[in-house]
Amino acid sequence: VQLQASGGGLVQAGGSLRLSCAASGRTFSTYYMGWFRQAPGKEREFVAAINWSGGTTYYADSVKGRFTISRDNTKNTVYLQMNSLKPEDTAVYYCAAALRYSDSSDGMDYWGKGTLVTVSS
Repeated sequence: VQLQASGGGLVQAGGSLRLSCAASGRTFSTYYMGWFRQAPGKEREFVAAINWSGGTTYYADSVKGRFTISRDNTKNTVYLQMNSLKPEDTAVYYCAAALRYSDSSDGMDYWGKGTLVTVSS
């Protein structure tokens, strides 16, 4: 599976962005998909994940209620809608795929290149 994230940019605090992650391969619908982020000087951290059907989602406490993960298996794409953005959300965001749920970077099987999100105060 090859993954390509897009949609990052500069936004003011309180604003919104939607990230997309396009996947190649015919088995996209069998993978859990996740979003992780890494801020400067910090370790990569879990943001959100979604199961193969889209029926189950998982969120880090820091983004719960503000971010929404979704997927469209007909388009081989997973999305991360980010609302009420805060300066502390500034990071490089990565999408990842795994055959089973994981909220750990070590548990993911495939990674895309990141997309930078910068939230100004």
